[in-house]
Amino acid sequence: MATTDAAAAAAPPSQLKLSTILAFACTSLPLSALTIAMSVYLPRHFASEIGISLLAVGTAFAFVRMIDIPLDPLLGLAMDRTRTRFGRYRLWTMIGAPVLMLAIFMLFISPSGGVAGLIFWLLILYIGTSILHLSHAAWAATLAPRYNDRSRVFAIMTAVGVMGALLVLLMPFIVAALGRPESEGVPAMGWFVMILTPLAVWLVVALTPEKISPDVPGQQKFQLKEYWRLIARPSMGRIVLADLCLSLGPGWMSALYLFFFTDSRGFTTSQASALLAVYILAGFGGAPLLGRLAMRIGKHRAVMVATTGYALALVALPFLPKGDMMIGAFQMFTAGFLAAGFQVLTRAMTADVADEVRLEQGKERSGLLYAITTLTSKISGAFAVFLTFTVLDRVGYIATDGAVNTPEAVRGLEYAFLVGPIFFVALGGLCFVGYKLGEERHSEIRQELDERDALYDKALYDNAPVIETLASEPSIATPLVEPRKS
Repeated sequence: MATTDAAAAAAPPSQLKLSTILAFACTSLPLSALTIAMSVYLPRHFASEIGISLLAVGTAFAFVRMIDIPLDPLLGLAMDRTRTRFGRYRLWTMIGAPVLMLAIFMLFISPSGGVAGLIFWLLILYIGTSILHLSHAAWAATLAPRYNDRSRVFAIMTAVGVMGALLVLLMPFIVAALGRPESEGVPAMGWFVMILTPLAVWLVVALTPEKISPDVPGQQKFQLKEYWRLIARPSMGRIVLADLCLSLGPGWMSALYLFFFTDSRGFTTSQASALLAVYILAGFGGAPLLGRLAMRIGKHRAVMVATTGYALALVALPFLPKGDMMIGAFQMFTAGFLAAGFQVLTRAMTADVADEVRLEQGKERSGLLYAITTLTSKISGAFAVFLTFTVLDRVGYIATDGAVNTPEAVRGLEYAFLVGPIFFVALGGLCFVGYKLGEERHSEIRQELDERDALYDKALYDNAPVIETLASEPSIATPLVEPRKS
């Protein structure tokens, strides 16, 4: 009888409603807007307007990332262990918003304290973004338990994030239209994200359901050495390396974007911003369509298709006519369309690994696993700014407004802009050659999880003293055989 009940409860649920996914995706609005503002505009703003040297800005970003990196696993583990009547990841989403808002004000709107102030408030900013990123991604994994549903949810999250990024890119144009100096563009971005953050978080918290999966009693508590075992899993190891490369490639390009398109390709800052808007807007269509491609050929194969096309699109950039907006827009749309699928697919694949881990360990590890993938973005973000700005400094490129650079310095800028992204993105795609955790294997994992969860849910509902018995059965608490390597 218990088996019948378990099977009934384990039946695949109906597809998530679009309205539910759209409400949940609202957190992506301020986070994506902030990502663009931080990666493209903020470093340049501190170097050009605040007067901090390129080398100092790059070093500050790298230094803060190195401090911030160990915090993510602790945050992820704390989230996974949280169980309240408000939910698990919902509570952390509420905590992250005010932390983020304070840091935005101190960096974008009222910067002070020179390099020391930049380092301190960058650290607070990264903590706030970590809390929101981790809670949002881990919540998405529990919201969409099915293999293909996850591609859909993460694709819509990315598409909604595109809207936030596009809106923040309008700030320099609005500032110019109002007759204000260009230096006020970054503060305008800060105000925009500060206002958007509490509105988006309220929609997510108020309108999105959250289910906390039951833990298997009697399982060993998480130890630090288990963290490295999670990274060393064949499936997770591939995702971590690929995510690092797929973050470093576009991050590298973002750090040099304005320099390259103004000094090398002959565009004005406004034109370069418009092309960047095209690149980002392409993600509004690219993320869902690449998500649909993943539902047909598998997530890992879709990543390989996207990375190959992206690398080819960048190769063509130096051969395009200078200052031609039409051709430039086409090329940037192609690259942006394909880049939109990178994190959509790797984040959805991380959710699949989280199911595999929960089946084996009996505990929720989504927050911790997303902390690992978030670390790759942080490492790449730190090294993208540090490495690229260091290279520019070494080749003699001068970033100060109005500076005239030598042809050799501009050529060094071009090499730095193209070689890094192409190499890393291509390597990220190669990581998934031979990847095993596809739809068929994940369906088997979900069936076992659903059956086990149904047994524990029923035991709790009936208030029956069978939980300890279930936990003592090897087929429930731990696998009978060595888990299949993926």
